[in-house]
Amino acid sequence: MTSLRADVVVVGLGAFGSAALWRLAARGVDVVGIERQAIGHAFGSSHGTTRLFRVACMEHPGLTAIARTSLALWTELGERTGETYVRQTGSLNVGAPASRPVTGARRAAGARTTDLSHDELAERFPQYALADDDIAVWDPDAGICYAEPAVRAHVAEAQRLGATVYPHTMVTAIDVRPDGVTVRTPTTSITAEQVVVSTGAWLSKLVPGLPLSPRRTPLFWFQPKDPAAEAFQLRNFPSFIWEFADGRGLWGHGSDEDFLVKVGLDGAERDRDVDPDELDRYIHPRKDIAELSAAIAQHFPELDPEPVKVMPCMVTDSPDGQFLAGRYDERVVIAGGDSGHGFKHCAGLGELLAQITTKETPSTDVSFVDPHRF
Repeated sequence: MTSLRADVVVVGLGAFGSAALWRLAARGVDVVGIERQAIGHAFGSSHGTTRLFRVACMEHPGLTAIARTSLALWTELGERTGETYVRQTGSLNVGAPASRPVTGARRAAGARTTDLSHDELAERFPQYALADDDIAVWDPDAGICYAEPAVRAHVAEAQRLGATVYPHTMVTAIDVRPDGVTVRTPTTSITAEQVVVSTGAWLSKLVPGLPLSPRRTPLFWFQPKDPAAEAFQLRNFPSFIWEFADGRGLWGHGSDEDFLVKVGLDGAERDRDVDPDELDRYIHPRKDIAELSAAIAQHFPELDPEPVKVMPCMVTDSPDGQFLAGRYDERVVIAGGDSGHGFKHCAGLGELLAQITTKETPSTDVSFVDPHRF
């Protein structure tokens, strides 16, 4: 078995880990990244072409600063690579005045938002079959981000800056000692000062005892009933989160030449506490599609409610819906438990993980994502 040494090992190079690898390498840290699958693979939680990008984040006021850091880092990286990682089209938070999307967006610290009345929303976005009390908060800095390209770019930039990367490599053990940590694979052991563990749905397998619950969450793509209609193109149908009176909701965004209309359902109580190594990767029309199709038929009547593409994904929930991101002990930093709203923050969170790992002062308050808050 080969033995190596490094300053830091990052285990898991999905959204969070790839960003942490990049930001550590940008500091000149001798860092090694290990990924069980290919870089930018479709077997975890960091795939599916696009993700929503929001600045007025309903989940916590402190997330706005992290989203802005992600935007700045992705913009800077895109200028170097010639690629686009965030497309700012604006975003709608739709629901009744007391709904979580509306109140949460209004609480977002430092976000630029505009309230839309029911009539303004209906006039500007006639695709929505609104309830009588539905209003919206418009987040002009929001849009979509590109999942696989961002992950691959994080890793490629980290390698350009000197990081060593082992794809298709499974970690079999992480041995933590007072004087360091050893990460073991079938062929190599790497001894380092610290390890960042960011393995998504597998996080609690490598760091036992974390209060995390992986959930099977298929992704869906749709087309308008009239293929020639432009109402559901991205420029006319920007990203949105919409909560209904029963607590369920829809989220998604429009199409362009590279992808179809993407819509998902919030509030479905099924497929929780799954084993990521045994994930059901079949798609079941009655179980997976029927409830979402019925919601689309009711709320977006000009959208064909039958999906044209479906693929499995996973979300890992924490008890309060916030990440677990930060120092777990003297040698271990963790990141996970995104609860379905993580990708938009991954570049900014990678920067925070690098700051925490190198014992810099974090650039923003991270107490609300402290792994020990439970």
